[in-house]
Amino acid sequence: MYIWQEKEFPNFEWNKESVLQRLANVKFEIGKLSGIMGALGFEIKKSAALDSLTADILMSSAIEGIVLNRDDVRSSVAWQLGIDNAGVPASNRYIEGVVEVMMDAVSNYSVPLTSNRLFKWHTLLFPSVRSFEKITVGAYRNSGQTMQVVSGRYGSEKIHYEAPPSEQVPEMMDVLLNYIENAKVDGIIKAAIAHLWFVTIHPFSDGNGRMARTIMDMLLARSDNSQNRFYSMSAAIAENRKAYYEILERTQKGGLDITEWLIWFLDCLENAVKKAVTITDRTLQKAAFWDKIRQLFLNPRQIKILNMLWDGFEGKLQTGKWAKIAKCSTDTALRDIQDLIQKGILIKTEDGGRSTGYELKNEQ
Repeated sequence: MYIWQEKEFPNFEWNKESVLQRLANVKFEIGKLSGIMGALGFEIKKSAALDSLTADILMSSAIEGIVLNRDDVRSSVAWQLGIDNAGVPASNRYIEGVVEVMMDAVSNYSVPLTSNRLFKWHTLLFPSVRSFEKITVGAYRNSGQTMQVVSGRYGSEKIHYEAPPSEQVPEMMDVLLNYIENAKVDGIIKAAIAHLWFVTIHPFSDGNGRMARTIMDMLLARSDNSQNRFYSMSAAIAENRKAYYEILERTQKGGLDITEWLIWFLDCLENAVKKAVTITDRTLQKAAFWDKIRQLFLNPRQIKILNMLWDGFEGKLQTGKWAKIAKCSTDTALRDIQDLIQKGILIKTEDGGRSTGYELKNEQ
């Protein structure tokens, strides 16, 4: 039996003592992060929000196996945040849609969540659906076929979950939306319950995970009473992707006691907030770095790649990679690098010869 087949669904129960202790831990960490952010300048806050929202969008898609271009996402988010010279809207319609959905959810967190707003989000997530793809866009699923979450190869699939019949979806969603807008419950607990409840109904033919996490982010923004997002719950979930699907499956196949899910959610959120403190430290270091070298002349290629190093450059920075990213010759790349070494900004890594790489001196 699935949880939605329980006679009393959705009257969830949980161990209040265990959950409230975890909730207190989360709120303590959120308070600590808020205190740190409150002491920072406007520009640094914007930069931190840019990092967090970019991570949230990238990781929410990555949980579903969808890999987005980080630079395109970051540029679109920067443009939406109004950060000068930091980005332009991505040319990719899908990325534009994903970013717009997230920005609407967190920037307009106090706007009531209705079925029409959900349909708009869903349409933005699926800007171009080909005729052979059996996906209903911008509306609840209406196929008579059973909606199942499965894994494995064809012929040997494992059924992880079976959702309610499509004819029950509109009424079940009305109850959920009423709960989201009117239930008198702590905002963080509401975010956890709404997430579980939404994926249990599985109201759309595709995109349910991403939609559930968007609703989660909207409710967390309401709980914080702020559109500034300085932590990424989706990034924390992505780091524990296997456990995330396992706890969802166990809960959806269990009774109405959702204590285990709430504790998992709150522990994950606590980790997300703690990681945000680390990211904030990184942002502060980056700001101090640019302040320290503001009198030095750097060409646009050097500025671009130095920012990439601070923002999480993947792999080893070598002359050839510099040339490819900066779209210049290897000779020009080497001159750029040597100039930064002379200025005390870059250093060589321990590897020599063809393996020679470079890193920020501050990173030692």
